[in-house]
Amino acid sequence: MTVVADTAESQTCSFCGKGEDRVEQLVSGPGVRICDGCVDLCAEAIAEERAAPRGGTDRVLPKPRELRAFLDQYVVGQDRAKRSLSVAVYNHYKRIAPADPSDPDREVEIAKSNILLLGSTGSGKTLLAQTLARMLHVPFVVADATGLTEAGYVGEDVDGILLKLLQAADYDVARAQNGIVYIDEIDKIARRSNGGSAGRDVSGEGVQQALLKVLEGAVIPISPQAKGGGAQPGRSRSNNDQIKLDTSDILFIAAGAFPGLDKVVAARLGRKGIGFGSKMDPAATADADGLLDNVLPEDLVEFGMISEFVGRLPVITSTRKLDEESLLRVLTEPKNALVRQYRWLLRRDDVDLVFADDALAAVAGRAIERGTGARALRSILEEALMPVMYDVPSMVEVASVHVTKDTILHGALPELRTAEGEAVPWTQEVVR
Repeated sequence: MTVVADTAESQTCSFCGKGEDRVEQLVSGPGVRICDGCVDLCAEAIAEERAAPRGGTDRVLPKPRELRAFLDQYVVGQDRAKRSLSVAVYNHYKRIAPADPSDPDREVEIAKSNILLLGSTGSGKTLLAQTLARMLHVPFVVADATGLTEAGYVGEDVDGILLKLLQAADYDVARAQNGIVYIDEIDKIARRSNGGSAGRDVSGEGVQQALLKVLEGAVIPISPQAKGGGAQPGRSRSNNDQIKLDTSDILFIAAGAFPGLDKVVAARLGRKGIGFGSKMDPAATADADGLLDNVLPEDLVEFGMISEFVGRLPVITSTRKLDEESLLRVLTEPKNALVRQYRWLLRRDDVDLVFADDALAAVAGRAIERGTGARALRSILEEALMPVMYDVPSMVEVASVHVTKDTILHGALPELRTAEGEAVPWTQEVVR
């Protein structure tokens, strides 16, 4: 039997294009038609999606070495941080996996180990967390601690972070409760050192206090309409209708540069060596990154973090500031390397992008001068390649673009060449 609209015109499936004479059924709706074959395909696709593992405890959990190998594909260096994060993330998701009924220790409760990640700007802290979440297929959100306030004050409160996680999980509460929350600039909510302020500290200790409950694990009621979140898709909710989110199995990664913390560590190490009768190497105290490797909870408390907050971040690790050699590797080696990205963009216009070795070295050198690590690399390349991105797609004779050291250091235009290697002049005035 064929089901069609009441019209004399020939009907075809809007998806596969088959006519009504080639299908068993053709169902019509407002402005669209679908045949029985396409209905079956859609049903299979939906069934596969529903049956597929959706992250957290439903997936085969990668071992720490596998997590580290995946991180190596996207993040240059940072060996210490990679090892620590891989172990911490593995233990966290192993902790929340269903227990074996035959295990005599199945009733043992494993405490949650949130992570504190120290390191300078542009050293890859956020990328490490994002990459782990992508491999584990769990919801992931980034929050900026500088915008957080206590509940009742103007700004984003802690519950707003959980709402973002719920949205990242498409309002699937079970998925959200296995997600990862990355809180950046956590050092900015350190307790003020000057005790002369009479008002409440809405951007420091108060925010740390507000975070304690969610870090430890608690059932938090979340309103989908809060902070402009919008209603849950497919359901009608009143403003008072709330979703309860248990944070016990959410992994929190707090990160920050903690400027000045190295001096706190150096002062402590200067007062006492490590081990009985040991002496502190003066060279070690001069290395800020090396000092962050030796951070203890007491150092963070002296910096301005409250002891209860530090206690809920038991795993402490650090990233190293990227040197020129590491920045050069960032440009070319990872799967998402910037040079690869720009080459891909120009290849869509049938143009090859070629960087001279000294040009890439110049990019890394300028990034070091700016002092913002890998974050400076993209802005430097964007500035150098803007004329290329604007004009070259319209210059059909151009087959390759060659970026030189002068392009990076002195703003010279890249060299344009035909497929035969002949120079192509910049015929239009270029605005830089």
